[in-house]
Parts: sequence; C-alpha cells; structure tokens
Amino acid sequence: MDLTWLSANPGLTLLALLGTAFAVLLLSKWIRYIPNNRVGIVEKLISGKGSVKTGLIALGGEAGFQPQLLRGGWHLLTPFQYRIHKMPLVTIPQGKIGYIFARDGKDLPPTQTLASNSHGADFQDLVAFLQNGGQKGPQRQILREGIYAINLAQFVVLTEDQLYYLPLDKSELETFQKMSAIIAERAGWRPVIIRGADDAVGIVTVHDGPSLQSGEIIASTVGEDPQKASTYHNNFQDADKFLVAGGQRGRQYQVLVEGTYYINRLFATVEMIPKTVVEVGTVGVVVSYTGAIGADISGQEYRHGELVTNGQRGVWSDPLLPGKYAFNTYAGKVLMVPTTNFILKWTKGEVGSHKFDENLSEVSLITKDAFEPNLPLSVVVHIDYRKAPLVIQRFGDIKKLVEQTLDPMVSAYFKNVGQTRTLIQLIQDRSAIQELSGVQMKEKFTQYNLELQEVLIGTPTSGAPGGQIEQILVQLRSRQIANEQVETYSRQENAAVKERELREAEAKAKQQTMLTESAISIEVQSNQGKADYAKAQQQAAQIQTLAGAEAEKVRLMGEGEAKRIKVMAEAQAEQAARVGIAQAMAIEEQVRAYGGPQFQLVQQVMNRFAEAIEKSQVDVVPKIHMGGGDKGGGSLIESLLGLLLSEKAGQLAGVVPTTAPNAEAEALKAALRQNLTK
Repeated sequence: MDLTWLSANPGLTLLALLGTAFAVLLLSKWIRYIPNNRVGIVEKLISGKGSVKTGLIALGGEAGFQPQLLRGGWHLLTPFQYRIHKMPLVTIPQGKIGYIFARDGKDLPPTQTLASNSHGADFQDLVAFLQNGGQKGPQRQILREGIYAINLAQFVVLTEDQLYYLPLDKSELETFQKMSAIIAERAGWRPVIIRGADDAVGIVTVHDGPSLQSGEIIASTVGEDPQKASTYHNNFQDADKFLVAGGQRGRQYQVLVEGTYYINRLFATVEMIPKTVVEVGTVGVVVSYTGAIGADISGQEYRHGELVTNGQRGVWSDPLLPGKYAFNTYAGKVLMVPTTNFILKWTKGEVGSHKFDENLSEVSLITKDAFEPNLPLSVVVHIDYRKAPLVIQRFGDIKKLVEQTLDPMVSAYFKNVGQTRTLIQLIQDRSAIQELSGVQMKEKFTQYNLELQEVLIGTPTSGAPGGQIEQILVQLRSRQIANEQVETYSRQENAAVKERELREAEAKAKQQTMLTESAISIEVQSNQGKADYAKAQQQAAQIQTLAGAEAEKVRLMGEGEAKRIKVMAEAQAEQAARVGIAQAMAIEEQVRAYGGPQFQLVQQVMNRFAEAIEKSQVDVVPKIHMGGGDKGGGSLIESLLGLLLSEKAGQLAGVVPTTAPNAEAEALKAALRQNLTK
C-alpha cells in the first residue's frame, strides 16, 4: 500500500480506518470463539418463528434460549441474531454429589416433591429431556463425580463448593441458596457411609412418593430383589425405581447396613442408630409396630394378649437370641429379658443389676403379738427364654411385672405369715418360714410363667434404731447369753469331772505303761540271755575245738620235740660217754702213770694251785711272817702241804679208798670200750 498517498489525503485515511474497523466488527459478529473448558449457551434474539410460547427453551427454533450448546472452537453465527453466554463446565469432585434443578419442563403434580427422571435422565441432552417428559424443579437423579457439559440456562447445578447456573433473575439466587442449605443440613454433599466399626444402621425416611395408609407408621420394604431390574432401587439409590416398586413416603422399614450409598438427600434422609445388641444371658422379645395382622398362636385359653409369628404386628413368638441385629427401632421395640437368675430385693436402698427392684422396700408386717416389724427379703427368679414372649405379652416388661404383680403377691403372703406368729416366733422360725414360702410361692410364680428358685428372708427390723423390736432383740440376746452362761458353767463342771477321770485314767495308763515296759524288758533280757547263752555255747564249742586242735598240735609237736631231744640226748650222751670213757681211760692211764689216783689228784691240785698263784700274783713265800702261839691259824700253803702230807701218810699206812666202782658205769665203759675197739 502506498502510504505516501494516504499521508497526502488525510480525509481518505480516516475513512479507510473507519471502514476497516467496521469490517472487523462485522466479522466478529459472524465468528465466535468458545474455549475448550467452557460451553456457549446460545440465546436467539431474532427468529422468523417468533418467540417461545411456553417454557424457557426454544425447541422449534423460536427466539429464546436454544437447547444446543456451543463447545470449544470457532463458530460462525449471523450477526445481531444470537447472543452467546460463555459458561464453565460443571465439575463434581471425587466423593461428592451434585444436585440438579430444572427451570423448564412439565409441572410437578401436587403430590410429587421431586421431578421424575424415569424418562428424562440425561441432563446433557436437553432436547431428549424435554421431549421425554422431563419435569421442572429439583430432580430425583443426582450427579456423581465427573465433568458435565450442561445447558445452565435450563439446569441449575448445586455443589458443595460452587453454584453453576446462568443468572436470569436476582430472586432465583435466594431460592438456590435455601436449597443448598437444606442439602448441607442433611449432609447431602457426600454419600452415606456406614463403617463396620460404627455398629450402626441407617434409618431411611423418604420425602417423596405416595403417602402411607391411615394407621401405618412404617413403609413396607419394596424393590429389594436384585433379579428384578425394573424395581430394584439398590437401597434407595434409584428413587424412580423405588417408587415404581411401590415405595411410599415416610420412614422405611428397610435399613441400611455397612457400606457407601449415593442417596439424594432431597429424596431421602438417613438417621444413624446403634445396632440392637442382645447380650449373653438375655433374649430380646420383639414387639412389632408394623406388619400384617397375624393369627394369635398363644392358644384359646390364654387371654392375656396375642402372640404372633415373626414379621407380623404384635409380640413375636420367637425372641432374639444373643447377638447383634440391624433392627429398625422405629418399627418395633426390643425388650431385654434376662435368662439368667436375677434377684429381687425387698430392701430399700439396695438395687439389683437389672434395676427391676429399685422401687421395692421392706414388707411391713403385723405380728400376732401386735408388733409391726419390717421384713427384708430377697427372691431369686428365673425366666425360661422360650416363655419370655409370654411374660412380655402379659405384663409389658419385667419391671411392670415386678411392681404390679410380684410385689403385691409377695407382700400379701408374708403379711399373712406374720399374723400367725409372734415376733419371737417370726425370728426363731425364719428357716422354716423360708423353706415353706419357697415351696408355696413356687406354684404362684409358675402361673406367671416364672420359675422361683429361692426365697431368702432377713432379720425383721422396726425401721428406726432403738425401736421396740430392737429392745426385744436385746432382751432375747441377754436371755440367751444367760442361758448360754448356765450351760457353760454346767459344761465346765462336767468338764472338771471328766478331767479328774481323765487324770486318773492317765495315771493308770502311765503305770500300765511301766508294767508293760518292765514285762517287755524282762522278755527282752530273757531273750538277750538266751542269745548270750547260745553265743557262749558257740564260743565254748569253738574254743574247745580250737583247744583240742591246739592240744593235738602241741602233743604232736611235743612228741616230735621229745623224740628229737631223746635222739639228741642219746647222741650227746653217747658222745659224752665216749668222751668220758676216753677221758676216763686217759685219766686212768695217767693215774696209772702217776702211780695211783692220789698222785693224779695231787698233780691236778698243784696244777690248779700254780695257775691260781700265777693269775692272782700272790707271793708264795710271804715277805713278812709273824708267828704266834695260835694253833688254829696257818697259811694256804701250809694247809695244802698238810693235805698232801696227810694223803701220803694214808697211802703209806696202807689205807685204801673204800668207794666201789659203779656197775652200770663199768658196763657202759665195757660197751664203749667194745665200740671203740671196733
């Protein structure tokens, strides 16, 4: 383009710029851009078919909001004929719920709370929704997690974090805010979650559908068969199928157990209640408020109420055994009946664990002697679990049974007993009265389907400390103490007599013990003596045997020794004899050589004398010799010489020795000489 020409003609330049701007403006009216994260709601401003006669959405091309949406991209539209409203896509976060409000559609009937979606369930196809009979107002169907391209001129989407809609009127905002507040109050932005640890059940109350019949308080269970897809509402998550199945408005008999449920809170609310727990030792008798009216199975003779089979209205014949139950407590009541023994105490201030006796107190009596004691007592009762429904059917609950029947019956019985006995008899005969009352009252308890186990009677009291009854009891105790003392003294006296007898018996026993011990000692010593005697005999026999053996040994040894000595003696004698004979023969020869035995003797004496003088070194001739007139004295030499001279004198005088030779010696000599000569 030649800009110099434009600069030379400024008027033409301005005109060109204005034309360009107009062309751009005209082009922008033809071409529209929609981002991919948004949708375009088309509002037709000019149409040859005129405006919409009824409703809000122009299904036939009339002027008004068009049902089709413009998605992301460029779109060619006739200028000045359409207005485009760019709106965001509807986003439902994970684990959240979105609610739909339709501005256009069929009007709701007076009995309907929410719009049905049985035919118009696709909110992204507005044409199908309206043509299939979609209804205006809050819808029964909800939006789950995801992103939706919805025409926000027709539908208003309510979420916890945002309100998706195309504003048309300021008053609408208040309506949608109230609707959001109701949903938030019912915790409707999230699904119903029942955890196993909660031990809870969900009670469902439906706010749409036909009302209950007159006299009904609980809607019956419908649409619970998964095999019937057309009516199975899957625990109220499909509202239209629930109503098709015949569901009714109001509190439902069916309950929700553990799980997650996406329920439209505008259609139904859920209340959490704890599970019914029947503890061990009890049974639960069900009184149902709903169900079909059944036949009485308690029998024609039983006129205390009707007993029906389980599931029917009335008292169920089969109680709930110990366990946990998802029981709808709005549809009935479960009365716990103990099946273990329980104690009823007629004692003020004392209450059993079941608290059936919290309003009971001591029985007031009037005795035969006009005393008015209060009698505390306890009754042990058992209820057969099979008869528990009969008890509930007859009395309503156990506490009413105790207060309205057992208390008057037991009190009247013991009042009658008290009038027949004095106070002292009442105290002293307690055990007999207790045993008799247990027998007589057992039959009465059986009439009420109860089993009486035991009756326990306490000590009568006057109700206040220091009363007349306590004084009588003190006197009785004093009297009893005196009687006991008398009995004690009597027993002590008897004990003393018995003790003396015991001492005497003990003394005799001691002497008897000594006698017995001495007799035993004598017998023991006798036995010991016999044993010693036998032992001595054995030892004597042993010694005798040993002595005999030793004597024989000694004898044999003596004989041997004697023989030895004899042989040795004979040998020595023979030797000595031989030596002696030899010596004798030698001496004889010597004697013969000396001239005779006298000379031999003198010779030997002189030899011995010489040897003695030599050994003693005695002087032969004394150095000093003093003589005297004493004739008796003399020296040894003189004596020896005198002997020799006398002997010699005898020989000279012819004196021969008179000793004759021994014959045996001579014989022996002869034998020896004979042996020597051999």
